[in-house]
Amino acid sequence: MNTAAAAALAESLNGEVILPDDATYDEHRDIFVHKGRPDVIVRCRSTEDVRLAVEFAREQGLRTSVRSGGHSTAGLSTDVGGIVIDVSPLDGVEVVDAERHLVRVGPGARWGRVAQALQEHGLSFSSGDTDRVGVGGLLLGGGIGWTVRSSGLALDNVVAAEVVTADGRVLRANANENPDLFWGLRGGSGNFGVVTSFEISTQPVPQVHFGSITYPAAEAASVVKGWARVLRDAPDELTSHVQMFPSFGGDPAPVTVLVCYAGEDMAAANTAIAPLLELGTVEGKDISLVPYPKVLDEAGELPPDWEPMVRNRFARECGDEFVDALVSGARSFDNLYVELRSLGGAMGRVPADATAFAHRDAAVMLNTARLGSRADNEAGLPELAAFWASLAPFTEGAYSNFLSELDEDDMAAVYPPATYARLQAVKDAYDPENLFSRNPAVIPSAQV
Repeated sequence: MNTAAAAALAESLNGEVILPDDATYDEHRDIFVHKGRPDVIVRCRSTEDVRLAVEFAREQGLRTSVRSGGHSTAGLSTDVGGIVIDVSPLDGVEVVDAERHLVRVGPGARWGRVAQALQEHGLSFSSGDTDRVGVGGLLLGGGIGWTVRSSGLALDNVVAAEVVTADGRVLRANANENPDLFWGLRGGSGNFGVVTSFEISTQPVPQVHFGSITYPAAEAASVVKGWARVLRDAPDELTSHVQMFPSFGGDPAPVTVLVCYAGEDMAAANTAIAPLLELGTVEGKDISLVPYPKVLDEAGELPPDWEPMVRNRFARECGDEFVDALVSGARSFDNLYVELRSLGGAMGRVPADATAFAHRDAAVMLNTARLGSRADNEAGLPELAAFWASLAPFTEGAYSNFLSELDEDDMAAVYPPATYARLQAVKDAYDPENLFSRNPAVIPSAQV
């Protein structure tokens, strides 16, 4: 990399250029659970900063990573070598049309701040799980949040975006302007450019009924089977997760059922949640009406040597045979976190080809995280592969935001053939030289 060119870039920015010898480099080089050592980090404070950074990356031939919140499970928002275009300073949240509940959000805004800012206007929309996750990466990949059944994926609420493309153009993408790009942005991750702002349609749901129900570990299979049956007929306002935590060699952890009813009507919420209180022997219950920001976890720090191995798949049906295979297989690990998320409702009513997120017919999403160091997790790969192979008859597809490895099988699952072909056409139009390669990959046709 030409350091004189980097110095010239720094002179032209509102933001800052950080090089390995700079005092703040170590503060910005790493992301959540992933270490990095990029050649240069550009912290952007305006759309023009992003445009100049993209131009610099292209002219210098630098492999390009884009960072919003720095929670990329696969480590894509840092690198060893290359450039990190850091849009975390672009974190504004503003209501642009109160009557239409339309807001503009910067890609670097964290979900906790977004939820709190919207709460002041009595608004919310389906978000990430934790308060520190950035808006940009989550929205571009999907956004399977706490109101997914009532208001769809987070990306389903995006009505427009401002994008800096690989050739340095600043484009507006919506249903009428650059509609192919707009389609690709919603589920195709950052393959086509750097989004500098999103316009989002929100809902007047300032409070939700949220909390947990716990059941004994010994009742896991029957609880999960009952949970799946309840969610098949549940109202759209009810979204629920099942969590099975690792034992780490101790006693098996209880099964936790998390619930979120999108609305303040207590009678309706109680009616919807009641069947989930009859799945077995209730050991604990803590459900209350809370402001929507309270549903977001406060993201904690993991042990410094941990690098979780994260995988997921969808299932069209959460049937008994699938549950038995899942629960029995999970018991063979003492460091595997398992989660099932209920889907359907509003998410399932969006046509499969309306966005680049193709898995609209899924009933549930299964996530697992093998906890521990990278070395330990790699040593245990054969056992983890066998576990997932046992679930293959019941599962399909994948969600790009919850994958740590991004191998060929995972990418084929994320983007079915028809979706991938359409994404590749968008890639050819907006990034034919594959400047934005650090993504769940869509390869331009000229490079195949």
